[in-house]
Amino acid sequence: MTPPSITERVARQAERVHVSIGAVCNNHCVFCMEEDRDGRYVSNSAMTRDRVRWILEEHRGAEEVCFTSGEPTTRPELPELVGFAKELGYRRISVMTNGRRLSHLPYAALLAKMGMNRFYVSVHGHEPRLHEGLTRTPESFAQTVAGIDAVARLARFGVELHTSTVVTSRNLPHLLGVYRFLRAHGVHQVVFNVMQANGGADTHFDQIFPTYAATAAGFRAFLDACGEARPAAFLVDIPLCATEAVPDFNRGFVERYRHYDLADQASLPATRAPDRAQSGRGRGLVLVTRKDLDDAEREKRDACRACRHDASCEGVWRNYLRRYGWEGLDPVAAPIATGDSSESPHSST
Repeated sequence: MTPPSITERVARQAERVHVSIGAVCNNHCVFCMEEDRDGRYVSNSAMTRDRVRWILEEHRGAEEVCFTSGEPTTRPELPELVGFAKELGYRRISVMTNGRRLSHLPYAALLAKMGMNRFYVSVHGHEPRLHEGLTRTPESFAQTVAGIDAVARLARFGVELHTSTVVTSRNLPHLLGVYRFLRAHGVHQVVFNVMQANGGADTHFDQIFPTYAATAAGFRAFLDACGEARPAAFLVDIPLCATEAVPDFNRGFVERYRHYDLADQASLPATRAPDRAQSGRGRGLVLVTRKDLDDAEREKRDACRACRHDASCEGVWRNYLRRYGWEGLDPVAAPIATGDSSESPHSST
């Protein structure tokens, strides 16, 4: 059977719920989109046990709940919150983390025991100098790798281990080394995330943000050098028109999700915020979706309407366009119909 294409995978995705609980972070990544650390502290500190329980109850039945924002493992209540999610029947319970606290195996095991079954660990290099130059946190590499190793030991209990490597000008030449290093440490999927051009990535754009064309070429070169028929590596959050030379299997996408912000801090148009305001136990919160962020910070041009990926594409970050413009982002023509409907024109080879 032909594997689903990137277009089909985007169309079939179910919505996820993100719970933003990390009031602080023990790394200080140069590209962090949450550059307003004080604002994050206020907003995420407001996610009390009762509010988190309410969010989980509201979205019971969602495909996945992910504890994220800041560093979730700095919240002492995290194991308890994971237990709430398991009690409410969530099939996939995950965390986006720098992995440093997971280096304490009993803590990682506790999270798994309470119901966490997928870990997304952020790691940005395969050796200390590269990783710590981006996290701006001395000795963070050893702890993160120890955290990865701890989670890998839990795989026999059904725990999945994914990593997230933010692609920058510094680590783009080292994708093969990063991939081989992580796979050797038991990582199931290695995700290479293109930066969101906001926050720290916007502040330091000229020093760390490669063009989409350079990123796609570097990723394709890594795949060619890898020597595996189908590497468990995925390039995510880059316009699909820039990755036509990348095998369809290795083209990833940012999942749809929804989360809650404090009403006075939500990045929503004033006309939309009242409709998203919550009541009862959710009073003081507003619902925000990934599409809201895309609509506010990305754009398309008229030519995009003719692209075969238009329906699947979120657009291009405005902060990226201010520096690089539309060069290399050309609409991809739809395939010519052959009259044979038995094979999808988007099928991967």
